[in-house]
This record gives sequence, C-alpha cells and structure tokens, in this order.
Amino acid sequence: MTLRVIGAGTGRTGTASLKLALEQLLGAPCYHMFEVSRRAGDAAAWRDAANGDPPDWREFFEGYAAVVDWPASAFWRELCEAFPDALILLSYRDPESWWKSASSTIFPSTLRASGERRDMLDALFGRRFTLDLENRDACIAAYRRHVDDVRQNAPSHRLLQWQPGDGWAPICGALGLKVPDTPFPHANTTEEFLSNRG
Repeated sequence: MTLRVIGAGTGRTGTASLKLALEQLLGAPCYHMFEVSRRAGDAAAWRDAANGDPPDWREFFEGYAAVVDWPASAFWRELCEAFPDALILLSYRDPESWWKSASSTIFPSTLRASGERRDMLDALFGRRFTLDLENRDACIAAYRRHVDDVRQNAPSHRLLQWQPGDGWAPICGALGLKVPDTPFPHANTTEEFLSNRG
C-alpha cells in the first residue's frame, strides 16, 4: 500500500472529517495528528524530521492510504516527492475563522503539551509555522504563508483545493471514485474538541 492522498492543509481545516471520509473512500487508514499519541516513537520521528533528519517516508506510512493534518501537512513537499502519484489535497478556510477555531482548541492544547510531544511541536512550529501561538497576527500570517506556498508550488495537475462544505464530489472526482450515498463526515468541531478535553 502507498499513500494516495497527501493532505497539505493545517489543523482546523476539516482534517478530522477528511480522515473519516478518506478512510471510507480508500478502505484503509488515514494518518492524522491523532496517530502521534497512538504510535510509540512518532513524536520523536516528527521532531527529528523538523530538525532535518526525516524517516524513510514510505516505511513510516506503511499501511496508510492517506495523510492529513499536522504534523504531516508541514512536510507536504517532501511527501510529494516520496509519493509522486499521490493527490495533494489542500484543505483550507477563511483565515479569520481558522484563527478563531485554532486559538480556542489546538493552540492552547499545544502550549500545554509536555515531554516528547512538546519537543515535536516546538520543532514543528518553530521551523515550519510560528511559535507565537497566542499572537493572532503572527498565526494568520503563518497560515497564509503555508496556504500560498502550497498553491504556488504544488504541481497543478496533482493539487485539489477543498474547503469544509465542499463534500464528497471534488475529492471523488480527483480520485476517480464514485460519490458515496452517505453524508460527508463532520467530526471534531470546536465544541466536540473542547468537550473531549473538559
């Protein structure tokens, strides 16, 4: 098995919903930040990758058909090279609504992280985003840089831009798959995120 989809969108752009949708479409697991706490050694591997010592990506993602969310989205260029036939899926949303969501969910959680997970996040955000996670302007600027970088530099024939609300059709069309007759998944809303950590 090899990756068929590389998610280039940051966290809080519908990535939890995309994980469920891609698993349904492809019949195989989709890697998400959720996996980091479930797989021993992954936090250290991502920290090392951010510091310039990446794993063998094909070996790392063995058994997965897709990947979305941080930390992988920060490495979309490297994954694009490692999996040259994979679709690059840029999930995105309005920067202000993205900030509102991220600043009330994943960023406070990130700032409370400890141990290997904190080391990973410090390396990841320090080198590929911003460490100033309580600064709206800094975060929105980093978010815009990331989205613009993907739009300008991903091979156009491999790039699909997708927003929450676009549903199945664009993804299925890009992958040559039939649109399911079930509703598109809707997971990990801000309310769900906060209640799960309450």
